[in-house]
Amino acid sequence: MDAGNEQPTQSEPIQEGHDDADRGRKLEGVIEQVRGDALLGNVDDVRRMVAERLEQAGLPASEHDVDAVITAVGDAPSGG
Repeated sequence: MDAGNEQPTQSEPIQEGHDDADRGRKLEGVIEQVRGDALLGNVDDVRRMVAERLEQAGLPASEHDVDAVITAVGDAPSGG
C-alpha cells in the first residue's frame, strides 16, 4: 500500500460543538428559511414547519419558541 494514499486518523477527541453554529446563528437561519418559504408560498402549516426546522437545527421547539420564530418571521421588513 502506498503511504501517500493513507487517510488521516482521529487520534484525539474532537471538541464538542466544534462545527456547530451558535444558537443565535441557528435561530437566524431557521427564521430566514421560513421567511423565504413563506414569500414563495411554500408554507401550508407554518407552526409545523417552524417546529420541524427548530428540531432539525437542534434548537428547542416548545410552543413559546415556535411563537417567537413566527413573530420574528412576520416582523421582518419586506424585500420589495
